[in-house]
Amino acid sequence: MTGPVARPGVMSTAPYVPGERAIEGVATPIKLSSNESPHGPGTRALEAYRRAAAELFRYPSSTQEELRRAVAEVHGLDPARLVFGNGSDEVIQMLTRAFVGPGDEVVLSEHCFLMAKTHALGQGARVQIAPEPDFRISTDEVLKRITPRTRLVAIASPNNPCGTYLPRGELKRLHAGLPEEAILLVDAAYSEYALDPDYDDGTALATSAPNVIMTRTFSKAYGLAALRVGWGYGSLSLIQAVEHLRSPFNVNAAAQAAAAAAVTDREHLAYVRDYNARERTRVAGALRELGLTVVPSSANFVLIVFGAEPKNSTRAQAHLLARGIIPRPAGGSPENSLRITLGVESDNDAVIAALASFIKGE
Repeated sequence: MTGPVARPGVMSTAPYVPGERAIEGVATPIKLSSNESPHGPGTRALEAYRRAAAELFRYPSSTQEELRRAVAEVHGLDPARLVFGNGSDEVIQMLTRAFVGPGDEVVLSEHCFLMAKTHALGQGARVQIAPEPDFRISTDEVLKRITPRTRLVAIASPNNPCGTYLPRGELKRLHAGLPEEAILLVDAAYSEYALDPDYDDGTALATSAPNVIMTRTFSKAYGLAALRVGWGYGSLSLIQAVEHLRSPFNVNAAAQAAAAAAVTDREHLAYVRDYNARERTRVAGALRELGLTVVPSSANFVLIVFGAEPKNSTRAQAHLLARGIIPRPAGGSPENSLRITLGVESDNDAVIAALASFIKGE
């Protein structure tokens, strides 16, 4: 007896590998591998989280009204067109389950969220990857892969691990080139950090078009990664379909309370944004002065592309780990590169000093 056999698409997926969090023999390493906020949540979110402790015996709100109202008011959105998940990952999963099935095709820009591929394959879809030349999303490469069977197109803007984004005009051109039956997913997890004047998080298209959904998260700029809260915004028809698959208590009560408070804390978000922009410029500039190639970033991390042996990314990673710093290898693409989250100033100083000694061969 062989037992149950999983669907072929399920077995073709690869497990998600999170950023490393420990170095053997180092009590308190500098963890810069997961794009977490070094500032953590603001005081409003922390206070709301503590108050929620008194109600832990209660089920959370299944309609998520407090959180729904707060997000809608801050961003000027229709609350009926919001959906919340256990991270934006769950929103993407529910969307894929609702609209993608065996034999359908999903087009993913090369550096979109890895789990979008996992969810598509799990549904039995065929996945097409659109390359990102020069570390940037290419509208032309995405559109070349559209067929009559395409049901979902997903991009991350800013993307990860590069930190680049698709400009507003290109986002509109991408949407205009899609068939009406194909959904455009704009994953804007790092949007709070993108201050460029031509950046577009997808809200306008999600408001006006029936086939666009934009996703956001509280895990990055709001510092609530441990609580796993994400949300999506799109047409009523898209959101209602996703809601049919949503578990009634998918976002826990403490997470709802903290996120509702966090989104209203404009002062904390402004501080995080300003700090990130300032440190991003400083760190990237210092690394370029060392002769390193740093991809222009609109997120809370920088991607460093290294040269040939012996100054490659593998040796650079070992050099950083030996000094108690945990970076994130980019994997197969972009090759020979490390992604480093922007930490507090002392963390960033340590990175600059460590890479300076690496370049000098010390």
